Amino acid sequence: MQIIWIAPYDGSSPITNYIITILNADGVTYSTELSNCNGSVSSIVTGTNCIIPIHVLRSAPFFLDWGTSVFAKVIASNIVSNSLTSPAGNGAIILTVPDAPINLANVISQTLGEQIGLSWSAGISSGGSPIIDYRISSD
Repeated sequence: MQIIWIAPYDGSSPITNYIITILNADGVTYSTELSNCNGSVSSIVTGTNCIIPIHVLRSAPFFLDWGTSVFAKVIASNIVSNSLTSPAGNGAIILTVPDAPINLANVISQTLGEQIGLSWSAGISSGGSPIIDYRISSD
């Protein structure tokens, strides 16, 4: 998940770091993630973006579920002080491909001549979005 922001006016004192926080699943608490989104790293300061792996957002302290919107806030800092906290930005939903179907079986009562009857169950995870179709292929 890439978090991107626009550098604010720096008041003629260069921005030295950002504090990037992400809303936890509780819907109240914001937490930082410093392994991938440490706003004091120069490439993040100059690039005004960071990338956080989805598995990180799905674990502590965030615990965001598939299909959840990601809300982030940013504070800019320079030698003078910290900026106000930005409004919460929301531009992404945690999605992934769904799990493969399970319990594939031949439905004997529907298998006749050149027709094969199949049944299956949806996989454990839909990837955060409703499954809209299945594709069947044969070798």
